[in-house]
Amino acid sequence: MTTRPLDAFPDFPVRQALAVRLVVLDVDGVLTDAGVYLGADGDGRPVEMKRFDIQDGLGVKLLQQAGVEVAVVSGRYSAATEIRARELGIRECHQDNGAQKVQAIAGILDRLDLGWENVAMVADDLPDLAVVRRVGFPVAVANAQPLVKREAAWTTSASGGRGAVREFATALLTARGDWDTVVEAYTRARDGEPHEE
Repeated sequence: MTTRPLDAFPDFPVRQALAVRLVVLDVDGVLTDAGVYLGADGDGRPVEMKRFDIQDGLGVKLLQQAGVEVAVVSGRYSAATEIRARELGIRECHQDNGAQKVQAIAGILDRLDLGWENVAMVADDLPDLAVVRRVGFPVAVANAQPLVKREAAWTTSASGGRGAVREFATALLTARGDWDTVVEAYTRARDGEPHEE
């Protein structure tokens, strides 16, 4: 077994973690390091690229495997975000250049029949603040702005785009008692051996 003791995550709010059914991720500064690569193709059309952390992606997959819905909500439209969300099997991918994140998440909650107390939001900057103040479990990445950190129930030790989402996913699954089961299922599915169910 791969037991990960909860003491690896000091001050992690277990009570709030147990209520989480939906994890909302900001993109720029959370799933990425907040950098954007801008250029143009041969025809002069703009091209934008972002760097996503692969280990964060696996953290998303482990959350989904544990039955936790994951949504991406960004205050800036990017084709790169759509591609990454599709790659990770994230059905709820919302991008709004006006950063109207509360409305987007309210729609998700209606569809999933959940309340704000069932939501964890991983955030970094002012466009996230209105959501952070509503959710049951607000989380700040290490490089978050001070106002966001002040509102957070927990802050990762890793920065956005550098493992913060994976760290939160691991801590959340550990607090919920799901870590060993999810890791074992993930490993068994990839060991090449048939297993009885």
